[in-house]
Amino acid sequence: MNDEYSWQLLLIDRDQIFRLGLRTICQQFADLEVVAEADSRAGAEQVLAARSETVRVDLVILDLVLDMSNGDPLQICQLLKTRYYDLPVLLLTAIQDATVLRQAQVLGVNGYCPKGIAVPELVRVIRLVAAGENYWELASSSGSRPLGFVARVGNSWRLSGLRQIAAARAKAIGQLQNPALSPLSRAILVGRLRELQTASWLLNQLFAPQVQNKLPVPISPIIPNTVAVPQKGSEIPNASLSCWSFSSQQASLFPSMTAKLGWDLQNLTGLPLEIDILREEKKRELLYTILRQLEKILNELHFGQVELSQLKEQNWEILHDLWSESTRDFFGKYYRVQVGDRSLDLLVVLLQDAPVVRTTILNKIPLVMELFSHLLYEQPLIIDNAPYSAGTPEAIARAAAVMENLIIQVANGVVQPLLNNFADVMAIKSLFYDRELISTRAIERFRNNLSWKYRYEQLFAEPKAIFESQYILFGFDSRGIKKISIYAPRRPELEKLTGWQQAVTLALEIRDAIEPRLRSFIAFVGSSIVYILTQVIGRGIGLIGRGILRGIGNSWSENQLEKNGERQK
Repeated sequence: MNDEYSWQLLLIDRDQIFRLGLRTICQQFADLEVVAEADSRAGAEQVLAARSETVRVDLVILDLVLDMSNGDPLQICQLLKTRYYDLPVLLLTAIQDATVLRQAQVLGVNGYCPKGIAVPELVRVIRLVAAGENYWELASSSGSRPLGFVARVGNSWRLSGLRQIAAARAKAIGQLQNPALSPLSRAILVGRLRELQTASWLLNQLFAPQVQNKLPVPISPIIPNTVAVPQKGSEIPNASLSCWSFSSQQASLFPSMTAKLGWDLQNLTGLPLEIDILREEKKRELLYTILRQLEKILNELHFGQVELSQLKEQNWEILHDLWSESTRDFFGKYYRVQVGDRSLDLLVVLLQDAPVVRTTILNKIPLVMELFSHLLYEQPLIIDNAPYSAGTPEAIARAAAVMENLIIQVANGVVQPLLNNFADVMAIKSLFYDRELISTRAIERFRNNLSWKYRYEQLFAEPKAIFESQYILFGFDSRGIKKISIYAPRRPELEKLTGWQQAVTLALEIRDAIEPRLRSFIAFVGSSIVYILTQVIGRGIGLIGRGILRGIGNSWSENQLEKNGERQK
């Protein structure tokens, strides 16, 4: 694992079996690496004292039940936040005393999870806290006191800032993977990553809401030996989920996808995309948000033991969850917009457009279930009518292409309701839009281009692609967003076409039938005309021309002879 691009964790827990189980869980994810363990405060101090020289630590996962000899479980928290104020600390402990936990929060501890939290949620929280976010507000129970208006606004600013920081971090990581990068540029980018981590900490210190409630009781216990790692040479059944296969596929796809989000995002397809309205940093932030939500959903499907048949039945539900959760995460839960004399909840209005987004975008994203089946069950990908198993270069390239298209299209689906409902609202334009598309005229021209694109796709491009057995995908290139086409049989869709779309396919079929013969006829007629012009008319003209030239020559010769005779006389 490349530790430069993963979260490096220090586990502090006196229970050796629990540490082993947690380490095993983290091994299933490419971006989580346990680099050190400690079973006492002294051992933790020794690791942290040497962290700048031998090992980097991005997050401390701590059990408060460590050393109760002095009766103060928070002493280690105070020590950590005093000596290493910039180092995030996550409490993973069986202690649920609200007073103790509130005191830990006051000391600067960044998050809390009870031992027994579900594994997908635990992984999500580890990533959140390691990235600089706090988890206290997410652990509130139903009886908690709601946040006030000022606290909600501050929390919305904080979450928006953290998303921008995460997008900037992804861009910096993508640039760091350039092998041609000079040592000076690499050092500057590494420093940039440290600055972003510090900025995350400052945001949390300034705007993190204070929760005054009891934290939740564990739902289900973590059993360390439930995560089985296959032994070398053992077979993995295709009928059930495999942690090993999923993590290996995830390890190859998600880090490379994160790096690609650091590339230029200029639209090179020649077609207008909804995300073109966004500023570069907002576009990157949105794509990164969708990538994180996609990873979260895959983890939930994986640990939820969803059967393959159930996965195929939940196509729309999965895409809807990906779209709606990405919308919530990108715009924030409490963002309100002033439209005329009304103050509207942005998120409520955007999510009401789910049927439109489903019809125009989400239902038309191809090969999504094939991608999920490949990642979760190691089902082979069919490429040019040949199956390719997981791990082959062809399967990796096809999975990456399908995932890139999925992320871009969902991003278009997130922006579409914004353009439909708040296209010309000044607060939206100033916060999200590209500077060149901020005027009312430019926005209307942009929306008209999108409308014409959808009409053209529905009437011509889509039936043509179905008839030609291909899909048009959008993907990432080092120069920007590109367009590619891949072959895939689409006979069932072709048989369902009706009306104008069917007429288009019939016209294409007639063209294919007539075109070769018409070309042959035109070629025959053309060659005949050329023969007549060159061999018949051309030769006739040539004979006449030669006769005229010969007559002119004879006349000239006779004139010359007459002149010479007169001179002799």
